[in-house]
Amino acid sequence: MSSRPERFVAACIQMRSADDKETNLEAAVARVDEAAALGAKLVVLPETFSWRGPAARDQENAEALDGPSLARLAGVARRHRLTLVAGSILEQSGDGAAPYNTSVVLGPDGARLATYRKMHLFDVSIPGKVEVRESAKRGRGTDVVTADTPVGRLGLTVCYDLRFPELYRALARAGAELLCVPSAFTFPTGAAHWEVLLRARAIENQCWVLAANQHGPSGLGHADYGHSMIVDPWGTVVACAPDGEGVVVAEIDFGLLERVRREMPCLEHARLA
Repeated sequence: MSSRPERFVAACIQMRSADDKETNLEAAVARVDEAAALGAKLVVLPETFSWRGPAARDQENAEALDGPSLARLAGVARRHRLTLVAGSILEQSGDGAAPYNTSVVLGPDGARLATYRKMHLFDVSIPGKVEVRESAKRGRGTDVVTADTPVGRLGLTVCYDLRFPELYRALARAGAELLCVPSAFTFPTGAAHWEVLLRARAIENQCWVLAANQHGPSGLGHADYGHSMIVDPWGTVVACAPDGEGVVVAEIDFGLLERVRREMPCLEHARLA
């Protein structure tokens, strides 16, 4: 990525999205504006930032990739001349099938640079804490996706993907330098595993990790953990959001990434595919 800057500011946005799409979109736009004012050239929104509600209303709230939610964010990306990872939306899959949980990267001109459909679906039962069966209401993606952007090559993932290191290694092998993890990571699993897994993915792939999470009661029967964070390629948490909604920013330094990979060339030493 010879054309990318050596340093730039990135931001992760922490939200508490609910079942009012217009309110969610207004909040997302306001937070992107805030991140831009702080100098961000890459902004990551959380999973399902535009709508989180009961499964019975999924179809009416799912959109095509050229639908109003992404069109609005494309305008924001153009206005601020930044790269925007539009967390994830419910993407219409056609023929009444379950919508995909889809992350989209928008360039500084508003163009769609990449589309990733969540591959690993969250089917978990922790009695008395969280019961989720995402596979019953979402289509499953199949493709490993990177995005070449003005700020470097992004590796795209969503939430539960974080628990599957083979996906992240595939992204690193495909040249990813920044791993994006828009999420709605639940509270009990988040408290135990969120930071550990994010740091592990950064360390083992020697990449920057940008993880934007939902926060607080979700209206879906569980709470989300928050703690949106940016982790450097050495595994250091360089920025972490406090409780509540907001923006967390950090300077991305590719010199650090290059130094870590040069001094400890684990990616070159790996012997298993």
